[in-house]
Amino acid sequence: MQEKIIILDFGSQYTQLIARRVRELNVYCEIHPFNHLPEFDESVKGIILSGSPYSVRQDDAPQVELSQFHNQYPVLGVCYGAQYFAHYSGGEVIPSTIREYGRANLQYIDDSHALLKNIPEGSQVWMSHGDTISSIPDDFEVIASTDTVRVAAYHIKESKTYGIQFHPEVTHSSDGKQLLENFLVDICGCSQDWTPDSFVESTIASLREKIGTDKVVLGLSGGVDSSVAAVLLHKAIGPNLHCIFVDNGLLRKDEFEQVLDSYQHMGLNVRGINARDRFISQLTGIKEPEQKRKIIGRVFIEVFDDAAHEVQDVKWLGQGTIYPDVIESVSVKGPSATIKSHHNVGGLPDFMKLKVIEPLNTLFKDEVRKVGRALGIDDIILSRHPFPGPGLAIRILGEITAEKVAILQEADAIYINNLKTSGWYDKVWQAGAIFLPVQSVGVMGDERTYENVICLRAVGSVDGMTADWSHLPYELLAKISNEIINNVKGINRVVYDISSKPPATIEWE
Repeated sequence: MQEKIIILDFGSQYTQLIARRVRELNVYCEIHPFNHLPEFDESVKGIILSGSPYSVRQDDAPQVELSQFHNQYPVLGVCYGAQYFAHYSGGEVIPSTIREYGRANLQYIDDSHALLKNIPEGSQVWMSHGDTISSIPDDFEVIASTDTVRVAAYHIKESKTYGIQFHPEVTHSSDGKQLLENFLVDICGCSQDWTPDSFVESTIASLREKIGTDKVVLGLSGGVDSSVAAVLLHKAIGPNLHCIFVDNGLLRKDEFEQVLDSYQHMGLNVRGINARDRFISQLTGIKEPEQKRKIIGRVFIEVFDDAAHEVQDVKWLGQGTIYPDVIESVSVKGPSATIKSHHNVGGLPDFMKLKVIEPLNTLFKDEVRKVGRALGIDDIILSRHPFPGPGLAIRILGEITAEKVAILQEADAIYINNLKTSGWYDKVWQAGAIFLPVQSVGVMGDERTYENVICLRAVGSVDGMTADWSHLPYELLAKISNEIINNVKGINRVVYDISSKPPATIEWE
């Protein structure tokens, strides 16, 4: 049985980051909302309580019954989690006299405690809280302090329960990784055996057991997630996996032919379907972004369902759903309103009577790539930038026509090729060209033009939840702009988007 750490989420912006840090230490963990507790069985090695935007003093503050796991499992309370334990054990939590946010240094450390092993005095930590633990119960002991926070860390005597007022998961906490490793290894006894290779081995065995000799259909997109999911399933059930790759007419230039060829060289049982005209005709006259998404989703399901019905006795639908999608769909406050309709997490129309299999639904994006490398998948696929489900439909602002798609494909191809030849493609998390619904005056030769505008977008990010615009060199932007204007008929102006997320989103629609 795979050992694991349970992270109880109280709504902190850092909860996923805690999980990422735990997994970087080769320990499997799961995030569960405080109000949707999992089953605590023998596979659980320890529990981490996250931070929260709430104060423990608020009437509507998140609450969890501590007795069901306190003294049964090692527990680490982080920020709100630490304050919660102190508050409900008889200590006092009060508003800070000044908001404690940013860098601080541990001036006192009792390194006789396993949690603080190899952490030096003066170690920098990251504070982010509006409350302070002013007093602790008699069975608590202070094990670290800063010059302004006396209870920066505590231990409950005769237990394996600890609380820390700072955030070890952020990079600003210089010894945060050491502290987490101390908790996971020395206190929880984790064996640190969760690696890409072990995931591949256990997942393939689990898929074989679960699916048996049943047939599975899976929709490939050309992206990392569906490709890795397909190879895992293929290694588990071989030709009983039937892959369907739909060309919706909204892919990048020549992408359908290139990706289909690469899939076939990987040995996948894949069928390509050209449905370009069907998608474009359904989108005629549609301008509203969410309506575009819904149409594309509906037509895709129709095309996919037609193809799936040609495979006899299919029992399962394979999906490339990854962990952030799952977390967002069951968040602390219920299903997140920010999920766009094309994510379709675990969703199927009623008429598709198939069971769902999601081999990647416990992995983050970077972990999917590591698993892909362990499976031997070509880096050309693994290094591909994320691409929106609706494709170029949401990079053409306003109404979609075949002419606009062709123009955008040409401009986008010039942009992406230049990023690759200049060495910038792998430095950027996601890039693409956007067709703007405006025209501007230009001069080409001796003639006045009134043509379209292309906007270039490139961002750096880890998981897409936040992103900063990429500072591409002016010389490279000038070269790309010149090539697009000179080679793509209908474009006479190129602009560059320098907005970050938040407040802007990565895509324009």
